[in-house]
Amino acid sequence: MDLTDTQATHAYLIRDRDAKYPALFDDILRNAGIEVVHTGVRIPRMNANMERWVQTCRHELLDRTLIWNERHLRHALRQFELHYNLHRPHQALQQAAPLHAHAVPEPLIRTQTTRLKVRRRDRLGGILHEYQHAS
Repeated sequence: MDLTDTQATHAYLIRDRDAKYPALFDDILRNAGIEVVHTGVRIPRMNANMERWVQTCRHELLDRTLIWNERHLRHALRQFELHYNLHRPHQALQQAAPLHAHAVPEPLIRTQTTRLKVRRRDRLGGILHEYQHAS
């Protein structure tokens, strides 16, 4: 796709130093007014957090959704971001969500499990599910 046909402005492209990108690649982008920013030398995990988020978003949302247009994509990504940061359990945070990492729920006592009530909230038409204890 020709960058001038997209009618969007891009200032930077962040990429690694892989040999699969020849010097001509950088020249073409420079001529289009895009500055190429290289990741650090010998830092293979520099972009690992973002790559992990993108992989999770693809597996849990985009592979299950038919996106109609840019507006629909932005809405779906906004809903996934809320789900990811407010409700989705993360193993590194002892099954808490990133924005609620300090509020790890206490484990249930065996007598409480006979009367356990859980509410389910669906996001994006049932693609994402959020559960919480009902009062």
